[in-house]
Amino acid sequence: MTNIPSLINDCFLHDKDRLRHDEALNLLQQRLTPMVGEEVIAASAGLGRVLAEDILAPHEVPLHTNSAVDGYAFNSADQTAEPMPLSGRIAAGDLDPAELVPGTAVRIFTGAPMPAGAQTVAMQEDCDLQDNKVQIPTGLKNGANCRLKGEDLKVGARVVEKRKRLSAADLAAIASIGIDQIPVCKRLKVALFSNGDEMRVPGESSDPLRPGEVYDANQPLIHALCQHLPVKISLLGIIRDEAHLAEAAIRDAAEQHDVIITTGGASRGTEDHMVSTLDKLGKRHLWQLAIKPGRPMIFGQLKRPSDQGDCLFFGLPGNPVAAMVCFLLYTQPALLRLAGSEWPTPVRYRIPAGFSIAKKKPDRREFLRGKLVPDENGDLSLHKYHSDGSGLISSLRESDGLIEIPEHVTELKQGEPVSFLPFSGF
Repeated sequence: MTNIPSLINDCFLHDKDRLRHDEALNLLQQRLTPMVGEEVIAASAGLGRVLAEDILAPHEVPLHTNSAVDGYAFNSADQTAEPMPLSGRIAAGDLDPAELVPGTAVRIFTGAPMPAGAQTVAMQEDCDLQDNKVQIPTGLKNGANCRLKGEDLKVGARVVEKRKRLSAADLAAIASIGIDQIPVCKRLKVALFSNGDEMRVPGESSDPLRPGEVYDANQPLIHALCQHLPVKISLLGIIRDEAHLAEAAIRDAAEQHDVIITTGGASRGTEDHMVSTLDKLGKRHLWQLAIKPGRPMIFGQLKRPSDQGDCLFFGLPGNPVAAMVCFLLYTQPALLRLAGSEWPTPVRYRIPAGFSIAKKKPDRREFLRGKLVPDENGDLSLHKYHSDGSGLISSLRESDGLIEIPEHVTELKQGEPVSFLPFSGF
């Protein structure tokens, strides 16, 4: 495990029974720091990984001025109304082409280096070729249809910045400067549990569900949400509703993982053991948020031997909708920060509401499931799912994202703009 400083102190201390959404985010964002080391991997395997060091351009990109189209290269100063004779042909891959003969044009292809003396290219479909002479249209801007040397990257330019989660475009930029090995942050080791005697694992038994039992959808849900993150997931099954079993499972997982994520058991019921387990084995920093859904979310950490640092703990609610909302809003950005990334901010759009709210409780931020619906003109409005129940997985499948209703809003009229957080933006 990576040697990281202990966080069990007063750095997360607060005096509120129930934190607001922004307060919880600020606490996590300000206090969490990367807890993983570095390694070098093939750039081709870098998608989604967090870059550990800046990547700088060792040379200009493009390395030479080249044609952006198939056509004819010429010197604008030599152009007349008469056809220009052709004096050569340059294809992509032809190195060090001969200098342009004054008063002539050369046949050139996309990506081919421009010959000295030429700085403009006419597209072949705009030209007329007859008897080895080409009629070039007038009015072309000097330098048209050329990619200039260094116009993409200058020598020493930062290609991709440290702590960036690498995208396909980032990998293309890295390949364009000839780099095939990159330094990245190691993957965060994450343990994933579900909680509850009522839980059944799909496919574990052919026996039908008994009254009161449910199949565990939370573990597949959170596991799937982690697939694009720079983490290694251990699926550790279901913790049954006994305190000693919860303590043993959490203690053992902490020894081998950087982060533990649980779903369920986060309330104060007699059969909910996550809060008491964390209080006994470590330190609880967050519990009870002023949001809907997802109020009983836990954040804390477990002390381990000093050479292993601390294991962080996220206890998500048991209802699938609340678990997903809390994961997207709090746990996912925290995991990225712990894995070396900058804290990500979800994408927000202001969209007219296609619904109204007659009365909403103040001092609580609500996240409704919403769908974008176009009208006959193609203009979008937001329609909320017909039920607010946090156990309805169908509401996640049939929605495009979350509708955010701030604490101060107590009513909403149809047509008023609201903030929309698309699932794709996470």
